[in-house]
Amino acid sequence: QVQLVESGGGLVQPGGSLRLSCEVSGGNARDYAVGWFRQFPGKEREAVLCYSSTRTSAYVEDSIEGRFAISGDYTRSTIFLQMYNLEAGDTATYSCAAKPGTACSGFASAYESWGQGTQVIVSS
Repeated sequence: QVQLVESGGGLVQPGGSLRLSCEVSGGNARDYAVGWFRQFPGKEREAVLCYSSTRTSAYVEDSIEGRFAISGDYTRSTIFLQMYNLEAGDTATYSCAAKPGTACSGFASAYESWGQGTQVIVSS
């Protein structure tokens, strides 16, 4: 299994932006689909976006309304979640996860490796 480390979370004002990073180690990032998930307090984890070498997939399009974008830099073995125009409702713990292969999935159970999570707080 690969290891994942997230960074980039923090406190941001409504309307602000953040870029979360997920660094993949212990394997070739190209060989994995990497998903970004978020978990609201008291709620189940939900898939947001997924990135692989052949595709990207979105799972909560209504709530992110084109404000979020996922990208990857395989030279840095890092997958990014860029978030714009953040809202209070985006406050959550964001985690990245990896599964072998290039097929994305919106199910947390499909992913084998998880990062520790990074907190995003949107508040004035």
